[in-house]
Amino acid sequence: MKLEFSLSKCPKHGLHNPFKSPERYLLYGDITAKAARMLSVPKVSDFFTRLIQRVAPKSYQQALGEVQVTQKFLENFSGDQVRFLARSFAVPGNHLGQQSHGFRWPYGAVAIITPFNFPLEIPALQLMGALYMGNKPVLKVDSKVCIVMEQMIRLLHHCGMPLSDVDFINSDGKTMNKLLLEANPQMTLFTGSSKVAEKLAVDLKGRIKLEDAGFDWKILGPDVNEVDYIAWVCDQDAYACSGQKCSAQSILFMHENWSATSLISKMKDLAERRKLEDLTIATVR
Repeated sequence: MKLEFSLSKCPKHGLHNPFKSPERYLLYGDITAKAARMLSVPKVSDFFTRLIQRVAPKSYQQALGEVQVTQKFLENFSGDQVRFLARSFAVPGNHLGQQSHGFRWPYGAVAIITPFNFPLEIPALQLMGALYMGNKPVLKVDSKVCIVMEQMIRLLHHCGMPLSDVDFINSDGKTMNKLLLEANPQMTLFTGSSKVAEKLAVDLKGRIKLEDAGFDWKILGPDVNEVDYIAWVCDQDAYACSGQKCSAQSILFMHENWSATSLISKMKDLAERRKLEDLTIATVR
C-alpha cells in the first residue's frame, strides 16, 4: 500500500521535535491561527454546519456547536501556543552533575480512526494534536461522514499545512485493519465501538489509545428543585444528535420525591417537539 510506504518514511523521532525542525511549531501556530479565522467567517461556518447536517443526524444548532468548538480549539492553539505545548521539564538530581530532563516527544507514524457522530470536532481536534507534536498521522473518518473532514483538510492546506503531513484514507474496516497491521504505526487512536476496540487492542498488541462506547446514567437525588431546567437538560442529553453521542443519557434514575413533580410530563412535552423536519430527531445508525 502507498499509505504504508508513506508512514514508513516517517522516522520514530517524527516530523519535528524539540531538537529537530522546531520552526514547524511556529508553522503550525500560524496554520492554526489562519484556520481559526476562517472558521469564524459566517459563510465558512455555515458551510461546515450544513455539511455536517447532510451526513449526521443533527439540528442546525447542534451542528453549529460542533463548528464553534473546533474554531475555539484552533483559536486556543494559535501563535506560540503550539510551541508552548511542547514545553519540557527538568528535575535536579541528588548530587552535583545529575539532572533529569523530560521532553514531549512524537511517536512518529500514527493512525487516527474516528466515528460518525462528530464528523468535524473529534477528527479535527485529534488530528491537530498529533500534528502539533510532530507526528505523521493517517486519518480514517467513518465513510458515511468523511466528506466533512475532507473539506477541513482542504481548508488546512489553504491555510499553509504541507500536503504531505497528513494521509487521509476512505475504506471499509477490513482494509483499514490490514493497513494497521502492515504499516504498524507506533500508536493508534481509536474512537468507536467496544467490539472493534477490543479487536484492535489485541491486533495492535496494546499500541492503542481507546475511547469506546458509553452507557451513561443520570441520577436525580432526593432534593427537588428547578424542575423545568432538569427536564430540559434530560431532553438535551438524551435526544441531542438523536442520542448518538458517546456522552448521551442512556438511562435516568430518580428518587421517589421527583414522582410528585411534573418532571416526566415536561420531558414528554419536550420530546414531542422534536421532529425529522428540522433534524431535532433523526434516524438512528
